[in-house]
Amino acid sequence: MNQFKRKLSSGGTLLLLALVFVAGVLLVNQIFRGWRIDLTANNQYTLSDGTLEIIDSIDEPINLQFYFSDEASRDLPPLRTYATRVREMLEEMSAHSGGNLRLSVVDPKPFSEDEDEAAASGVQSVPVGATGEKIFFGLVGTNSTTGRTVIPFFQLDKETFLEYDIAKLIQSLVVDNKPVIGLISSLPVNGGFDPTTRQMTEPWAVIGGMRDLFEVRPLGTELSSIDSTINVLMVIHPKGLSDDTQYAIDQFVMRGGRLIVMVDPQATIDQSQSDPNNPTADMFADKSSDLPKLFAGWGIDYSPQWIVSDRRVALQVSVNPQQPPVRHPLILGLKREQMNQEDIVSAELETVNIDQGGHFKLAEGSELTLQPLLQSSNDAKLVDAEQVRFVPDPSELLNDFTPTGENYAIAVRVSGKLKSAFPDRSGEGHLAESSDDVQMLLFGDVDMASNRLWVQVQNFFGQQVQNAFANNGDLLINAVDNLAGSSSLISIRGRGTSARPFTVVEEMKRDADDQFRAKQQQLQQELQETERKLTELQAAKGADSAMILSGEQQEELLNFQKRRGEIRKELRAVQRSLDAGIESLGTTLKVINITLMPLLVIAAGMYYASIRRRRRREAAASSAA
Repeated sequence: MNQFKRKLSSGGTLLLLALVFVAGVLLVNQIFRGWRIDLTANNQYTLSDGTLEIIDSIDEPINLQFYFSDEASRDLPPLRTYATRVREMLEEMSAHSGGNLRLSVVDPKPFSEDEDEAAASGVQSVPVGATGEKIFFGLVGTNSTTGRTVIPFFQLDKETFLEYDIAKLIQSLVVDNKPVIGLISSLPVNGGFDPTTRQMTEPWAVIGGMRDLFEVRPLGTELSSIDSTINVLMVIHPKGLSDDTQYAIDQFVMRGGRLIVMVDPQATIDQSQSDPNNPTADMFADKSSDLPKLFAGWGIDYSPQWIVSDRRVALQVSVNPQQPPVRHPLILGLKREQMNQEDIVSAELETVNIDQGGHFKLAEGSELTLQPLLQSSNDAKLVDAEQVRFVPDPSELLNDFTPTGENYAIAVRVSGKLKSAFPDRSGEGHLAESSDDVQMLLFGDVDMASNRLWVQVQNFFGQQVQNAFANNGDLLINAVDNLAGSSSLISIRGRGTSARPFTVVEEMKRDADDQFRAKQQQLQQELQETERKLTELQAAKGADSAMILSGEQQEELLNFQKRRGEIRKELRAVQRSLDAGIESLGTTLKVINITLMPLLVIAAGMYYASIRRRRRREAAASSAA
């Protein structure tokens, strides 16, 4: 009987423990629902503050319909993996919305009403496989009124912008009135007729991106005033603006208007003076832009005469299809090190490409505050715009390159009290100075806004698909978004990519390239010296022996050929040294990851186990005593 009671008591205890365990798990799941730790480098799985702000601003229910062809995509694992990522992001946002985001997931089967609704809503279907089966992978958002926004198709190569795209869709359904962006430009940024190709062109991708968030209003180039409904004025490549137009800009800023200016010492995108019948006309055309009266009157130092040349961040370009690419010190690929990580406009971006940009600084005695957004490395110098116009090989600019050690500010934020650049003008409404601190963003390059430096635009089944390879568009939309007073999307758009460049390998390649170039220059100089000596020896010979090489000429040629062989061996040695260094680095990383780290984990485990055994022995010894 006692044994039965003991068994019953033990069984009851086990059952009680099981119930406590289940209740504990349920309680923990309920209390810590949604809690997680994101250890990824860029917090890929954590909603940013900007997204949370947008979700918190929702004051009416928003319906999100996520269309994904789950069954039709069964043979496409990458697409299904990304679809899971999208769905998890939407579920996370819905969970934080307190019921204001209502998510529904729809699998539009072929020939079903769901398929018809998806197509009617603007979701794009893409045929796959030999049978041409259609796949839907998009999002439709609607609010309680007539608002509707669509992501036609989630592109796999835009995963890093996933949170931004969804948050932008939600914000477009929350905000009723879009900020108004006034646009002054001497370039066809809104599309138009291209005299070179004699075809109509699409608007620049960055302008299209702005239209998703703002009302972009072209203002022309001849103005007497700027409407007060303009929230941000954007001036792109101001060539020869009249004093009246510059005065209108000046007074807009005095009234507290926000200003973005993009000027350029040599805008490659400027084809306004090109002539298909005269190819040399484009070479001699003036492609610079400036706001001379405004900059001088405001105390901003900028000159279209000087271009920033940077050896460290020079991009490789192809000059001749028959030759390998060369580094161009005027076409720059700025990285995080050259971007201000404390400013919301430029923080967390990865790459911004610049083509022959200028620089800014404050004039002596200026009371303004200038904060760089983009700047060169300290391996840079300034070159005259007229000198580089006729350089056929950009690698020549690296010869005898002597950096100044200065970081040149290519894009800046300017703030502070401002006096009018037109103190001699007066009249009704004229302001001699600003009542509050002004806010201006200045960019020393116009080409950075053009498609060729940051995005590939392709026609994909009748849709314009953009594949961004740099963050130029993000930077400029950040700039407009910031000055327009909306900062919610900044932290989302500014997220870095998951890719991490091999900076050590790139530095090794740059060093090897410098050594290679030095050897090439040495060989070229010795070749020129040999040709000079041969010419002198040839001139000293008579007419009857002009076609016969003398002993001295033969010796000189043999010496040069021998030396050329030695230099070529040295060049090959430089290349082999680079390859060996990269291979050694890779081997070291493999040893660390495959061997060393597991050994460290094993050693730590053994050390911890030995400590536990020692403590048990000590405890046993003390109890025995």
